[in-house]
Amino acid sequence: MFFDPLYFLFLAPALLLAAWASYRVKSTMAAASEMVPSSRLSGAEAAQRILAAHRLDNVRIEQANGFLGDHYDPRAKVLRLTPPVYSGRSLAAVGVAAHEAGHALQDAHGYAPLKLRAGLLPMASFGGNFSMMIFIAGMFLSLKPLIIAGVALFSCMVLFQLINLPVEFNASSRARELLVESGIVGRTELAPIGQVLNAAALTYVAATMSAILTLVYLLFRSGLLGGNRR
Repeated sequence: MFFDPLYFLFLAPALLLAAWASYRVKSTMAAASEMVPSSRLSGAEAAQRILAAHRLDNVRIEQANGFLGDHYDPRAKVLRLTPPVYSGRSLAAVGVAAHEAGHALQDAHGYAPLKLRAGLLPMASFGGNFSMMIFIAGMFLSLKPLIIAGVALFSCMVLFQLINLPVEFNASSRARELLVESGIVGRTELAPIGQVLNAAALTYVAATMSAILTLVYLLFRSGLLGGNRR
């Protein structure tokens, strides 16, 4: 199955979009990293100003390791930024920091998709780690219950990805507003920040498309969608 040419045929659109998104992220980040915001704040300082303006004193800002990347942890109430974003004084740094601060505001305001995403995370993680093994075992042993279980578990990850899209899009939309209302950037500086955030959004779209197409492949290959089992 791992070397099935049909799988890569199914996944081709998502792979192409992912490659394009990766290129866009690198190119837009490189350009925005050369531009200094009018406030001359670092990413950490920008995030702190946004949080303070909305009285989110319970949210800490920490420097993250490169493996986890920039993210907001709603359980620990911690906003973690990678070193280039934490210390960087560029439009790219404050844009990414504001996006993560947007997640903190979602959490504070009880944004429903964020809550739903958090609730689905354990099952989605389990499905992402074990669904394929269960599916392959079911195919190898010709056990339909195992096949269905594998597909069902992978479906949890697909659902997580679908819910993740509005969460990320909303955080980016909030970021643009937060940066201007907090006086971190002027409206004329929003264009390169918007390009960075839009490029990052493409990566989420590509990941979601990849998950959906993989699910369609599993359904087809198992015969649950009219394909031939092998």
